[in-house]
Amino acid sequence: MADCNADARLTLRDLTHEFEKGCKPGSQFTIGAEHEKFVFRRTSLDAVAYEGPDGIEALLAGLVSFGWVPVEEGGKVIALVRDGAAVSLEPAGQFELSGATLPDIHASDAETSRHLYEVKKIGDELGIGFSGLGFTPTWRREDVHVMPKGRYAIMRRYMPLKGKLGLDMMLRTCTIQSNLDFASEADMVLKFRTSLALQPVATAMMANSPFVEGKPTGLLSSRANVWTDTDPDRTGMLDFVFEEGFGFERYALYALDVPMYFVKRGGRYIDVAGRAFRDFIEGRLDEVPGDCAGIKDWSDHCTTIFPEVRLKQFLEMRGADSGPLSRISGLQALWAGIFYDDAALNAAWDLCKDWSVEDHTALRAAAARDGLKATIRGRSLRDVARDMVAISAQGLKTRARLNGAGDDERIYLSELAEIAESGITPAERLLELYYGPWQGDASKAFEAAAY
Repeated sequence: MADCNADARLTLRDLTHEFEKGCKPGSQFTIGAEHEKFVFRRTSLDAVAYEGPDGIEALLAGLVSFGWVPVEEGGKVIALVRDGAAVSLEPAGQFELSGATLPDIHASDAETSRHLYEVKKIGDELGIGFSGLGFTPTWRREDVHVMPKGRYAIMRRYMPLKGKLGLDMMLRTCTIQSNLDFASEADMVLKFRTSLALQPVATAMMANSPFVEGKPTGLLSSRANVWTDTDPDRTGMLDFVFEEGFGFERYALYALDVPMYFVKRGGRYIDVAGRAFRDFIEGRLDEVPGDCAGIKDWSDHCTTIFPEVRLKQFLEMRGADSGPLSRISGLQALWAGIFYDDAALNAAWDLCKDWSVEDHTALRAAAARDGLKATIRGRSLRDVARDMVAISAQGLKTRARLNGAGDDERIYLSELAEIAESGITPAERLLELYYGPWQGDASKAFEAAAY
């Protein structure tokens, strides 16, 4: 419990400083990759429950043999940690690796490869598989199993009050994310604006979810579409990021106005959904009488904000459907090449600096629907994507981080370069199979996208 004495209460300066603490010199910049995947029964393609000798709990227990350390909540193992990385569970058992902060994409790719080897080995023993898709191709909401994490019960109750698709976001989507650093407030601002404006381009290149409940949706990224009707208070393109004067404090003010989900005390999640964090600072939450927000509460609250790019003590790119190892590492390469070379960052900003707030909103929807066939100010997204990949490649060349074979990080851009050049997204490849050899059976996507 935090001290409610007026002199000890959190100030706007305290909140802002939590973001500022992320500033670091370029020599210390790192790569942090995250990816989620669906867990399915090999025989039936059904979702996997937490309990049972061949469930998610057993999968977590099996991974302990590789040196992972269990993390419990309410007597249940809900995560694993090892060497700065974590394995965690999304609401319906989507299996996530939150990678350690690593010096280059070679190390990140090796970390992800090792993780996939480990889960496949244990999964084979349990008869379960793992699939990298943005939206489950066949499961209905009632087909999945909710994991035993307290915050998810609160979110499941609150989500339908704010949007029609929030439960789908929780229960039926998977993503890849890239976490990258900034050197200063000015560096953060340029990186935030550039990555937020160009996020739909990444969404289009990575689009990999054309099916819902066994049928094509008319969208190439059904996952991206979900975020347009989840919760307007905490999602979207954040128009204020492009306004004059944007910085750490302005983001803190935005986060302050996002309604809360929970307060965590003694390992227990207390439902305060819809309440104001400002009231928590002042000790005015009836659910936790006499209690005031501490800085850990602020950090927890900031994890419940879901814009297309999110600020923590790093910037988190959140616009991509899940996919294979090649695209997990490819997304890291795309953004690192842009973020970690000044000339590349400026060139990428030149691609989008004249786009308006209305352009951002329209492009976000068009990318989910049309992929690289979408247009922006008379240009196809395919052309923008080719430019973006080329800029990133030059940035990676300049970065010159080599592996043991003498290759730099451009080797991880190859698949995204091919997608941008062809203009054909992974989702369109799945649709070709659906209308061709699959003969209308979207369930075959599970195995087609299996690791």
